[in-house]
Amino acid sequence: MNRSARTAAALVSLALAAAALVGTTAPVEAGSAPRAERATTAPFRLWAPRTVETYGYRNRAWTDLGLRVIATGAPLELWSQRTSYAEPIRTVWRSPAGDVALPAGSMRDFSGLQDFLRLTITPRGGGDPITVQRKVCLSGWSERVDPAASATSPYPSGCWNNPFSLGSVQGVQAGWASLALGTDRPLRLGPGTYRVQVSVAPRYATLFGLTAAEATRTVRLVVKEDEPVEGDDGKGVPPPHADRAGAHAPTGPAGRVAGPVPDLRPLPAWGISLSKSGKYLRFSATVWNAGTSPLVVDGFREPGKDEMTAYQYFFDAAGDQTGYQPVGHMHWDAKPSHQHWHFEDFARYSLLRADKTEAAVSKKEAFCLANTDAVDLTIPDAAWKPENTDLATSCGDLTSLSIREVLAAGWGDTYTQFRAGQSFRVDTLPNGVYYVAVQANPAGNLAEASTGNNLALRKIRLGGTPGKRTVTVPDVGLISDEKYGGTG
Repeated sequence: MNRSARTAAALVSLALAAAALVGTTAPVEAGSAPRAERATTAPFRLWAPRTVETYGYRNRAWTDLGLRVIATGAPLELWSQRTSYAEPIRTVWRSPAGDVALPAGSMRDFSGLQDFLRLTITPRGGGDPITVQRKVCLSGWSERVDPAASATSPYPSGCWNNPFSLGSVQGVQAGWASLALGTDRPLRLGPGTYRVQVSVAPRYATLFGLTAAEATRTVRLVVKEDEPVEGDDGKGVPPPHADRAGAHAPTGPAGRVAGPVPDLRPLPAWGISLSKSGKYLRFSATVWNAGTSPLVVDGFREPGKDEMTAYQYFFDAAGDQTGYQPVGHMHWDAKPSHQHWHFEDFARYSLLRADKTEAAVSKKEAFCLANTDAVDLTIPDAAWKPENTDLATSCGDLTSLSIREVLAAGWGDTYTQFRAGQSFRVDTLPNGVYYVAVQANPAGNLAEASTGNNLALRKIRLGGTPGKRTVTVPDVGLISDEKYGGTG
């Protein structure tokens, strides 16, 4: 068979396989005609390869089993919301026939459906089976499996879980498949061969109307021993300075035109703890955009400087640019944990005493805007699939002449304590009640819908003795900080 014939045969095989995945035909034997399958009425079914091979280390195997959720007939779409932090998350399946409420407790947080899958793992040759339950995000990495399906999927590529998120959307486009399992939690398995039966938990299978065949798959898992690979120190070396003229400042209509605008809102600080020495109070902070437009800030390099002039851009409801205004500067941060361009005046962190007077200020005063956390994808203008969801896509390098940083509607930009200079020094402060204050748009340079919602306070209590300081972080409704690093 020549190359063209092999290519044509491969394309035919892929098309037939894709059709089989979505339940239109059964797998086709060579030389035989397709045979019809029962048309499914369930919104999805599971698919997995017969055999998966992976490598393990010290009796831990990282694998997603190749397991996929395939949406059949219509998109599989879930909306999850909470009306306050004192209320549990409620989730509905937006079925073609109307909203269907999922069982209480289906979403303890916004990272996925709790205990959605059950894995029964049996060693080859006998032995006691192991039962594992797994959470599932129905917005995992997805791919089109039906050639007739929509060419794109509108759904988020993941389940972001900020402790103070308010709403999320999960979805699998009709005719698409989404990976069901992640590889962040290993299976405790040594080298060997296993039979893995994966099934949707009964309460979910019943709600979605899945048959046993649609809700269950069996995989032969082969785990091989592997050794870790030595990596580099991760420090990296910044690229050489490019002594070139910067990009030109924008031209066209300047100023703000009436229309959609962002609305910056801070969430309460979280992940609060003391450093090992007790000198520094560590925390994570998020500012999100609840507005009707993305926050778009472009920087243009000033000739001969590691500095950019920054402009905020405005857009109409159709996404067409309507104007811009200067909003300060971006500067290059060469510290090892940064090495990217920062926009100044996005947020300010301070520690307030019980009477709300200032006790300490964070040295962090500049930011690289990126959509790191989905805070509420159920607001009317939320972007379910923004272009940049990590710092690597939006912060540039030392040679950049211009840069665009975006915070989409519904999304937040989170800074954890990993970044240098964020913590408060507290070793000289007396014991007592304090507030971690997160303020958005502190200088008022950015145009937004409201500045009356730009401050969030998180109450804490410093205690202990010199050298053995403690911090207590009260819960906010149902949200406890212990899960995110807080100490009691």
